[in-house]
Amino acid sequence: MIRQGLRKTRSRIGLVAGAVAALLAGGTMVAANAQAAAGCRVTYAVGAQWPGGFTANVQVTNLGDAIDGWRLGWTFVPGQQVTQAWNASVTASGTAVTATNASWNARIATGASVSFGFNGSWSGNNPEPASFTLNGTVCTGSVDPTTQPTSQPTTQPTTASPSPSTSSTPRPVDAAATVAAMQPGWNLGNTLDAIPDETAWGNPMTTQAMLRHVRSMGYKSIRIPVTWSNHHGAAPDYAIDAAWMARVKQIVDWSLAEDLYVLLNLHHDSWQWINTYPTDRTTVMARYTKLWTQIATTFRDYSPRLTLESINEPQFSGTSGDEQNYQVLAELNAEFHRIVRGSGGGNATRLLVLPTLYTNAEQGRLDALNAELTQLGDRNIAATVHFYGYWPFSVNIAGGLRYDATVEADLVGTFDRVKASFVDRGIPVIVGEWALLDWDHNRLGIIERGEFLKFIEAVGYHARIRNLTTMLWDAGQFLNRNTLQQRDQGVHDMMAASWTTRSGTASSDQVYLSKSGSITAKTLTLNLNGLSFQGLYQGNTALANGADYTVSGTTLTLTAAALTRLAGNRAYGVNATLQARFSAGVPWQIQVISSDPPTQSAASGSTTLLTIPTQFKGDQLATMESKYADGTNAGPANWTSYKHFWEHFRPDYAANTITLHPEFFAEVNDGVVNLTFHFWSGAQLTYRITKSGTTVTGTTA
Repeated sequence: MIRQGLRKTRSRIGLVAGAVAALLAGGTMVAANAQAAAGCRVTYAVGAQWPGGFTANVQVTNLGDAIDGWRLGWTFVPGQQVTQAWNASVTASGTAVTATNASWNARIATGASVSFGFNGSWSGNNPEPASFTLNGTVCTGSVDPTTQPTSQPTTQPTTASPSPSTSSTPRPVDAAATVAAMQPGWNLGNTLDAIPDETAWGNPMTTQAMLRHVRSMGYKSIRIPVTWSNHHGAAPDYAIDAAWMARVKQIVDWSLAEDLYVLLNLHHDSWQWINTYPTDRTTVMARYTKLWTQIATTFRDYSPRLTLESINEPQFSGTSGDEQNYQVLAELNAEFHRIVRGSGGGNATRLLVLPTLYTNAEQGRLDALNAELTQLGDRNIAATVHFYGYWPFSVNIAGGLRYDATVEADLVGTFDRVKASFVDRGIPVIVGEWALLDWDHNRLGIIERGEFLKFIEAVGYHARIRNLTTMLWDAGQFLNRNTLQQRDQGVHDMMAASWTTRSGTASSDQVYLSKSGSITAKTLTLNLNGLSFQGLYQGNTALANGADYTVSGTTLTLTAAALTRLAGNRAYGVNATLQARFSAGVPWQIQVISSDPPTQSAASGSTTLLTIPTQFKGDQLATMESKYADGTNAGPANWTSYKHFWEHFRPDYAANTITLHPEFFAEVNDGVVNLTFHFWSGAQLTYRITKSGTTVTGTTA
């Protein structure tokens, strides 16, 4: 899509492994007692802080042997304390704090993580704890044996182990285990795949500190999309620029040093030149072969934690249809397989990743890739597809406003097809990219936040129960790579929780109240997702069941008295934020918003831009309909009356305007067009525009 500390530990473990292998080969190993290893890493992040209070998330990664039952201990400074926790039970004795597992997250496998969160209070200052202990072991980010062998090897290895990035001897790969260990994954999007260079699409230069931060966020793997077409010489050698290869290698090395699995590919080459393969086979195949030969040679002896993907989102021009598309993709995938396997070394058994046509999960695409895999007869291969959700919801068109039954059915159907086609046949699957197409920090409001959170929660759950590894497409819309902070911490928290458990949600994350009218009780439907409702909170304060809210089945009712208190002076916009807490997962935020019906006024402009003055009065725009006077759909995408948010129309809340853009007018006939603006409060405004050539005028209806 266009879109240090541990190094010594790994070296030491590599030396031990090398010694054991050498001694076993020589038959000189003396029996020793089995060693149990203990080690852990803790990431403590304050998501929000205010005078006297804060919210924190704690992620615990077990680096040693699997444990069943855990206690995490740390020390606060005087004045710090936990007031409310979720996903763990937290107790304190003075400044000593202990978090104990919940019943459902007691077991932590080797390399696995659990997370819990809490609200806290503080006075004076609110520093991060200096250290943590897991079941009595200090979490240093390294692994130490808890018992020593009763005897030592009678000989020592005569050669040092290879560096963490390389492996001198090919080792068999358990493809399913490798793909499982890569969950969850993250894409270094719009970076090495950017055209023409790394920073061309707005992201900063990648650093090892940034990759370390990605690992601390809980990711186990990184997909490094690389566009090679601007970084190699002419035929017949197509020699890759030495500086570019060195940069790719550096980022791969850094990623491996941070304990991340790596997936490396050919990315936008797919539409820049590989797509012409059907009509220019000789040239394209020669270029493809030369590039993969150089890449395979460069990474031949790297760790098996490096995996290779043949082509990103393969697509072709000049074919007769899908059957020929399948055929030419199979030829390219087979050539990739031949080159990498034939280069020997670690590549002889390295996990290879092959895409479907377009990296799409339609059944025909899945069946075609299955036929390829049968033909190759290689067990060290994974399949990959991409998932950006039900398209109208992913871009907000055709009324696709909510995560509803249609969106859910598309998600479940996609993942079910992938599971049945590959996972059930012993072929692991990497969902190499996932997100919603138009979720973007630069274009807020296209996708309503609560609806996106429900999508995130569902993707995590449905992928997890089907053993699919997911790799988030992040082109900068999730992690701000300049500050190493989340664009929206709540979005990341929901995502991270979905890797191990479910979270409760609700029919909406907004409750609209009339600023000037009377306030009445409001209801929301709780989506329990197998959990139990634990209570409603404002900050650290529990609202009173009965007086402030009631719950009947899955219906949560906020009383008029509570809403009146929460609305305060009823200023336009968000007056209060509540948390619905459940027995697991992250709390569901509910914003209490005061608004009045929006108003608009007359405007004049052109087909280049029409700016409609709009007083939003605390409300937010959801979508826009466009119809001619006779009731037929007007404008682009005329199969629906609902137009494409942002591409065709955009709100500007600071400027109090809604603008209509050339992309909208390009397909609007002269005459009268009736627009209906839908707002999240439920309010609607009808506005009439008249187009004559390039001149456009607008009036309220």
